[in-house]
Amino acid sequence: MADETTKKSVLFVATLSGFLTPLMASSINVALPAIQKDFGVDAILLTWIPTSYLLSTSMFLVPLGKLADILGRRKIFVYGISIFTFASCLSAAALNLAMLLAARVVQGIGTAMIFGTGMAMLATAFPPGERGKAIGINVTAVYIGLSVGPLIGGILTQYFSWRGVFAATIPLGILTIYVSLAKLTWAWRRPPSERFDITGSVLYAVSIMVLMLGLSAVPSARGIVAILAGTILFIFFVGWQLKVPSPVINLELFRSNRAFAFSSAAALINYSATFAVTFLLSLYLQYIKNLDPTHAGLVLMAQPITMALFSPLAGRLSDRIEPQKVASSGMAMTALGLGFMTFLGEHSSIMSVVLNLILLGLGFALFSSPNMNAIMNSVERSSYGLAGGVVGSMRLLGQMLSMGIASVMFALYIGPMTISPELHPVFLNCINASFGVFGCTCAVGILASLARGKIIR
Repeated sequence: MADETTKKSVLFVATLSGFLTPLMASSINVALPAIQKDFGVDAILLTWIPTSYLLSTSMFLVPLGKLADILGRRKIFVYGISIFTFASCLSAAALNLAMLLAARVVQGIGTAMIFGTGMAMLATAFPPGERGKAIGINVTAVYIGLSVGPLIGGILTQYFSWRGVFAATIPLGILTIYVSLAKLTWAWRRPPSERFDITGSVLYAVSIMVLMLGLSAVPSARGIVAILAGTILFIFFVGWQLKVPSPVINLELFRSNRAFAFSSAAALINYSATFAVTFLLSLYLQYIKNLDPTHAGLVLMAQPITMALFSPLAGRLSDRIEPQKVASSGMAMTALGLGFMTFLGEHSSIMSVVLNLILLGLGFALFSSPNMNAIMNSVERSSYGLAGGVVGSMRLLGQMLSMGIASVMFALYIGPMTISPELHPVFLNCINASFGVFGCTCAVGILASLARGKIIR
């Protein structure tokens, strides 16, 4: 295990990168109406600005996490930060929607390199008794990024245009690159004999892409065909993983490790039910409540601030109390908050929105750190990179599915039209129905969280 100096260096770099990516992700949600006005895109295409980023990250996260185990996590981590920063430059300079979406895809690849290495380095550097605290600090940085993101995004959008949201991440990216090169001198890697499964990586990436494209095209026939095609490709991927000597995902972790399997499933369900909340509420606050981007950002800060305050406590609790209990109670609170969101209307008070966001934030804080701690404690040291990649993939697949559900609801209720005052009643019905679906999804997730059993420490 690493010495104290190494632990601090790894924690600092992982926390810095953990702050950067959610800062950008939460900032851009507030800027979406401004982008819609600038490029004249419809409601369905608007969902692809965050979705293209999530799709790219989801496609590459697991393969790049495996590659980091083979080539070295420090190397992949630094490459990821560099690619992310370069893509931020491209996004800020985008001349049209196609260029912006392409830059977001590149940014997703860089994020996959960061996600696939940061948590694995933390898990390697810190022993089980200290790991929950370290993960709690890292998750807190994520939530601080989420907390200040809406406000910063609102201010930048209102006074400097939406391009300022991307430009603001560039100096932070450069700082992270410098600190990574100067301080991150320690990393763990597998023996050079380990081979990278290129075929499995391609099957995985393509199946995820086709599935998401299908979700975005529902309820059309081509959408259903794409979903079926993506499912078949994923089945081929699973079959290939079961016979290849060095699989990109060791499926034995799911078949023989109950805690890992159900903790991963709980993460997938939780993020599927919660990620689109900020997206929907950003549009609700600006279109229905007529708030400007800055004030909408202030309201949206309530949830991530609550997460940031309670995540360290949740992480420490999961070092002493079974993660099963802490995470499941958090999932239940989240389901309750989503249920309350189904009653939002034109005359709902801003305070009611804030209180619901605080409840969601508390539930998510109690779920996230303990669930991650449970996953890392359930696998061997040699599988930390893979486990980090898998759980990160579950998170991003969940986020992508959440946006996919939102996209389907927009297609069913609004269609390829811009959100105008005439469509506000329909838009309200759309977000109420979306929160209903998310609440039911989260309720199912409680069962997955409870089914993981006790974690052996």
